[in-house]
Amino acid sequence: MALLPILQYPDPKLYTVAAPVTAVDEDIRRLIKDMADTMYAAPGVGLAATQVNDHRRVIVIDLSESHDHLQVFINPEIVARSGVATCEEGCLSVPGIFEKVARAERITVRALDGRGESFTLEAEGLLAVCVQHEIDHLEGKVFVDYLSRLKQQRILARLKKQKRQIL
Repeated sequence: MALLPILQYPDPKLYTVAAPVTAVDEDIRRLIKDMADTMYAAPGVGLAATQVNDHRRVIVIDLSESHDHLQVFINPEIVARSGVATCEEGCLSVPGIFEKVARAERITVRALDGRGESFTLEAEGLLAVCVQHEIDHLEGKVFVDYLSRLKQQRILARLKKQKRQIL
């Protein structure tokens, strides 16, 4: 089990656009396992490779309480979206911060799974939010980018204060 360091906002590497995966090989499968281990240990429900400073288009999500329903999305692409839902979101790269973000209520996503097989998934609710949130990371975007400049400044101040308290 390898736990990977999670980049913390406002690290500029979080704004790197991830490159497509060209082959689902042993290296990608190891990345998926390490990302899952890191996500579970954090603990979180989703993690994009960008957050662990690997800039390939890989996402892991597990919304189950028992941590036994890992979903892998390689080269994910949202092909349809509808409705609008506002949910409170948090992020492993922005620890302790939760804010409301408006996203599509329902999405259809196309991706490869951990074996390299293509699939299409219709998602709504928390799964739709998570997929959109993690795809944003692959596009070099963090959920706080949806917030006002004032809220972003307040979040930065809170995170700096948290770091000072740890040190």
